[in-house]
Amino acid sequence: MKLIEKLEDIKTPFHNAVVTIGNFDGVHIGHQALFHEVMEKAGRRNGTAIAMTFEPHPIRVLKNNGHPPLITPYAQKIELIAKSGMDVLICVPFTREFAAITAKEFVLDTLLGRIGMQAIVVGKDYTFGKNREGTLNLLKSYAEAFDFEVDVVDWIPISNNIPSRISSTRIRDLLMRDGNVGEARKLLGRYYQVSGVVSPGRNRGGRLLGFPTANIKLKEELCPKNGIYAVTVDCLGETYQGVANIGYSPTFDDHELTVEVHILDFNKDLYERSEE
Repeated sequence: MKLIEKLEDIKTPFHNAVVTIGNFDGVHIGHQALFHEVMEKAGRRNGTAIAMTFEPHPIRVLKNNGHPPLITPYAQKIELIAKSGMDVLICVPFTREFAAITAKEFVLDTLLGRIGMQAIVVGKDYTFGKNREGTLNLLKSYAEAFDFEVDVVDWIPISNNIPSRISSTRIRDLLMRDGNVGEARKLLGRYYQVSGVVSPGRNRGGRLLGFPTANIKLKEELCPKNGIYAVTVDCLGETYQGVANIGYSPTFDDHELTVEVHILDFNKDLYERSEE
């Protein structure tokens, strides 16, 4: 997958570009359905499957850091979209100046002029442009006027018994409010993952408890509800089983929020290494 982090780096329009646009936080099953439709449509056109996302999250800019915790930090989001099979990922730097672009300018100058869009695949709640003035009806009117295709994909229900759609908000609630990593896995299509650097903790795991723990300093951002979890740990090129305690230590009377992981059958030095 080709990664483009500035619109100015697109020198010529892509061939028969089919585009989807969104924040894609979590890269969950609903997002994956959009990517699948884009790739199918691009394949029929012998074209280019393109995803466009934004960094930082638009709410962080528009509401002065009042955004919800991210399910997937930027680097992980790129990795997951690449694994989906898309040809190109455009990560637009989101600024107040970009947010001020009108819906019509965005379609004509960016999507059609610069990217060469022939078709766009979006969800039923898609809006775009200044003050979110760009509705699906407006997008369809532009499609008729400027000769491109609009494909609106149905939401993916949580289950046959729960018609509510899969969403990043629902996944955040499952992880942060409920600590239900099993249900979150179903909506994500994979285990939820946190990453961070192993830092010196309180030096009490091995000395006082009889087993060592790795103290993880999370990069960002969403941390599941406090509790004890069975985990899989990827480190030093290997995969191990372990147990993680998230929250305020149940053993020591202090007030420090920690993510402490005991890796089974492991005795190597992990300090200052980035693990997940």
